[in-house]
Amino acid sequence: MIVAIDGPSGAGKSTVAKAVASKLGFSCLDTGAMYRAVAWRALKDGVSFDDAAGLGRIARECPIEFGMMPGDPLPSTVSIDGADVTMAIRTAEIDKAVSPVSAEPAVRDALVGQQQRIGRTGNYVVEGRDIGTVVFPGAEVKVFLTASAEERAMRRVKQNAERGVGSTDYEAVLADIRRRDEYDSTRASSPLKAAEDAITIDSTDISIDDVIDQICDLARERAV
Repeated sequence: MIVAIDGPSGAGKSTVAKAVASKLGFSCLDTGAMYRAVAWRALKDGVSFDDAAGLGRIARECPIEFGMMPGDPLPSTVSIDGADVTMAIRTAEIDKAVSPVSAEPAVRDALVGQQQRIGRTGNYVVEGRDIGTVVFPGAEVKVFLTASAEERAMRRVKQNAERGVGSTDYEAVLADIRRRDEYDSTRASSPLKAAEDAITIDSTDISIDDVIDQICDLARERAV
């Protein structure tokens, strides 16, 4: 079974996906980390975000691997071409870089095929921006998770402060979230949108626990 969770930046997709996977006994496929890893490598190699061929080459030729810990559904490490980028891909610099990289069709084509192959090997909770529309259009459960831009900015600032990575300037984070919303929703390749058969959950005024319970209930209903 595939549980697909799509939504805008800062909606809490990663947190929810990990918790849902833990409750259901599934694994998580962190597609966002794959695009972040390509963005990191592009910056490291000096590849312009306008260089479609260069970005596509990185996505095709630099293997991305996840390290797993027993009992933890979420990958504990992320590497690209042998380099551990677990923390490096969670910086404000990568936050800004990942949208243009993930919008490049050559990158998406290279990574989507790999994601689909992984998904066929077991039960996965997968979160991103086009999981239910492009990557796994046949997913048994599709959720579009969202929240107001202001709420998402507050959550991101708190998260960044707790892990000591990324900006804690609320206005700057809010501006970046609004910029990414506009970019992701209007890009030509696989724009951010809810699948026609997705269940939309707005978490602005409900707890993360309520969101998790709703998704788990959906998965159990579809598994019957």
